[in-house]
Amino acid sequence: MFTVNPEPAGKARVRMAIPKGSLEEGTLELLRRAGYEVKGVYRSYRPWINDPEISLKILRPQEIPVLVSEGRYDLGITGLDWVLESDCDVKVLLDLKYGFVKIVLAVPKWWNVESFDELLSEKIEKGAPLRISTEYIGLTTRFVVGSKVYKRFFGEKKPVIVTPWWRTGENEKVRIILSFGATEAKPPEDADAIVDNTSTGITLRENNLKVIETITTSTAVLIVNKKSFENPVKREKIMDIACLLRGAVEAKDKLHIFMNVKEENLRKLLSRLPALKSPTIAPLAVKGWYSVNTVIDRDEFLKVLSEIRKLAQGLVIYEPRQVLPLEEEGEKKLNCFTHQRIDKK
Repeated sequence: MFTVNPEPAGKARVRMAIPKGSLEEGTLELLRRAGYEVKGVYRSYRPWINDPEISLKILRPQEIPVLVSEGRYDLGITGLDWVLESDCDVKVLLDLKYGFVKIVLAVPKWWNVESFDELLSEKIEKGAPLRISTEYIGLTTRFVVGSKVYKRFFGEKKPVIVTPWWRTGENEKVRIILSFGATEAKPPEDADAIVDNTSTGITLRENNLKVIETITTSTAVLIVNKKSFENPVKREKIMDIACLLRGAVEAKDKLHIFMNVKEENLRKLLSRLPALKSPTIAPLAVKGWYSVNTVIDRDEFLKVLSEIRKLAQGLVIYEPRQVLPLEEEGEKKLNCFTHQRIDKK
């Protein structure tokens, strides 16, 4: 039996937020592959996890960047799109490589425009306001004001932003309207264009929309509160978690292969065989034969399979659950992820 974590902090070294919704399944699968067991997800927003030093809570991905930046949580998993949308001051530690979407601007497919600048120019020429419906108020605003056409006609004026609770901005010629979902249903009656996320584009096409701009792309990311990352005690635990997650992410692109090879073919095989560092080689009980095992990229395996088939025997292939970078170089890679605010050039 397990019990749901009764307190959000308790004795845990780190507080971690994971996403509800479209990223939920991928997140739970990643945690499982990283060696974590999570229970009670469908009964509580504070599920049990098999690491007493982690306090886990489930939240909407839109909320997680803000709460992590405020220090409510030490780290979290969310979409990069929501990090960019909130423009929060968090450290993006790791690309988790699932939940891929594009953030796009789309219009009715029969409209004769192929870019945002064309759309805005046409609206200005007709003297009509441009209405954009979106959940991404921040991303859309920065994209719009970065447009060359917008700058030429409106300078530093801010577009009007409309929500049920407040209205701000002075440029009534461009209105950005907060959407609460079903954004693709808004044009043409309730909006001229939308900014929304899409993975395949099928929903947009089924609603008679076409993409005229791709604003950015997004995947699930691991984010960290900067002060927590500077805390020596918390940092050690955060790096442990990041190491396990990165190992699970990288393992998806790797294969662990074992084979037997005659001594006369060994040198030739090794010259063609990529590896993390170098293959492990051990003599077999039968004189003149060796066992070779290594971890290689899936794509590289396809390239060298023909050579392996000719030079080796008894090939065995495993899909590793994790490939952990335990050397110092691994930490350097965890610190090299950068992202930028989205502005139209």
